[in-house]
Amino acid sequence: MPAVKVRLAQGTPCWVSLMTGDLQGAQAFYGALFDWEYSPGPAQLGAYVRASLGGAKVAGLGISPGGTGLPVEWTTYLAVDSADEVSQRIRECGGTLAVGPLQAERAGRLAIAADLSGAVFGIWQGEEHLGWEVVGEPGAPAWAELVTADEAGAASFYRAVLGRPGAGGGEDPQGPPAAGIRRSTELRGRPPRWRVCFAVADTDLTARRAEGLGGRVLVEPYESAQGRAARLADPQGGHFSVVGPSRSN
Repeated sequence: MPAVKVRLAQGTPCWVSLMTGDLQGAQAFYGALFDWEYSPGPAQLGAYVRASLGGAKVAGLGISPGGTGLPVEWTTYLAVDSADEVSQRIRECGGTLAVGPLQAERAGRLAIAADLSGAVFGIWQGEEHLGWEVVGEPGAPAWAELVTADEAGAASFYRAVLGRPGAGGGEDPQGPPAAGIRRSTELRGRPPRWRVCFAVADTDLTARRAEGLGGRVLVEPYESAQGRAARLADPQGGHFSVVGPSRSN
C-alpha cells in the first residue's frame, strides 16, 4: 500500500486521534479490528502512539490529558498553516481552546478547541508529520463530518476561522469539499460533534467483530449515500463510524 505524503490545504481533515483512559485496551481493540500496528509518537500530552496500516500512518491513540474535560472520543484534526494564528481566530470568533497551541516535538504544532456549539476539533500545523498517509482503504479514515443542529452557524464559524469555504461544507476553488457538515435533529441532548468514519471491506462483518472484541453497535449496518455504514463504540466508549461497499454492488 503506497503511502501518500502531501501537505493538505488549510481546513482539510488531516488526522484523527483517540484520547482514552485505557491506551493498551484501545490498541488491542483497534489493532484487531483494523489490522493496525503501532509506533511511539510525541508525548507532550502523555503516552501516545501512531497507528499504521501497511506501513502508512492513519491515526493516533493517546492517554486523555488530565483536567481538560474531553470525552473519550475520536478527535478530527484540520490542517492549518499556522496553529497560533488560527487559535487566535478561534478565540476571536467565540470558540474556546482546551489545549495549546503547543509544539509536538518536531512532528508539528497543535491545538484542541471547541466551536460555538461545543463540538471538539483539533488543528494541526504539520512539520515532519503532515497527517494521515492513506485514506479510503479498509482500516484507514474515509470521511469526517460535523453533526450539528445549526448547519449555517457552524459553516460561518469554520469559514471565519479557517479562511476557506471547503471546511464549511462548501466548494473550495482548488477542489472538492474538505469535510461535511450535516444538520441532525437526533443529537438527543448531546452536544454537536465531529464524527470520524473508517473504511472497511465488510460493514456487517466489522460490526460483529467489534462486538466480539468488547465494543458495541450503536446503529446497525444500513445503506447510505456513501455505502453500507454503521455506528460503533469501542470498549472504552469512543464512538466512530465505519463504511464499506453497498450490498447492492
